[in-house]
Amino acid sequence: MAAQLTSTEDNLARILAVESSFGRYGKPLKKPGRVLVGEGCLTKLCKRSPQPRVFFLFNDILVYGSIIVQDRLYTGQKVIQLEDLMVESLEDSPDMKNQWLLRTPSKSFYVSAASPQEKASWITHIEECRTKRVNERGQGPVEDFAPSWIPDKASAICMRCCTKFSFSQRRHHCRQCGILVCGSCSSQRFLIPNISREPVRVCQVCFQNLQAKEFTRNRGDSGGNSCTEETSSDEDAMMTGSSKNALRGWTPYSHE
Repeated sequence: MAAQLTSTEDNLARILAVESSFGRYGKPLKKPGRVLVGEGCLTKLCKRSPQPRVFFLFNDILVYGSIIVQDRLYTGQKVIQLEDLMVESLEDSPDMKNQWLLRTPSKSFYVSAASPQEKASWITHIEECRTKRVNERGQGPVEDFAPSWIPDKASAICMRCCTKFSFSQRRHHCRQCGILVCGSCSSQRFLIPNISREPVRVCQVCFQNLQAKEFTRNRGDSGGNSCTEETSSDEDAMMTGSSKNALRGWTPYSHE
């Protein structure tokens, strides 16, 4: 009983420390039954370049944010419900090691660890916590996931019309398939509920496919298949630097 009490007190102290590290703009993290399973630093593929991010795995949520002062101050807190999360392990590429994909209905992105062991630890613990969470809630698996965006530097031209990007011809991302497109090829907007409450930018091909899918659905034909083009992200675009590898990749906590 004494050991269990100590573990509970230690867990609460860790959660309050994480909550405090995000400052007044972070969401409250203290909750009955919530346990901090582990934490660490990973490299996240952002829109323009890979960036170090701090991640905290709880038994019901995954929290991450930008690092201001290591182990002390973070910002840009994001919270993902584990029942909405899917993990997809990926093979190494010449420029990208120990990578995997985190997929959610509203956002999907690539992350990488400093070593295969850290990658395995993260994936194992996330999957274990997610499975337990889904079983507790008794809900089916999530089926609609947001696409992962192709990095800006992966293409110098629009991936629809091949127009060269420039200062006046900016890059944009289709929210349905994730490819890089110019303004002319992404002038349409469409409501994708799992991504946004407002209509979002989509390329012309996806706009036509989404319209056709909506038309079929409105006719009551539930057998229609999604025609959305699948576009693979450029996994080779993400790199990890030696300075990022020096950060702690995974720190588990004992709750025995």
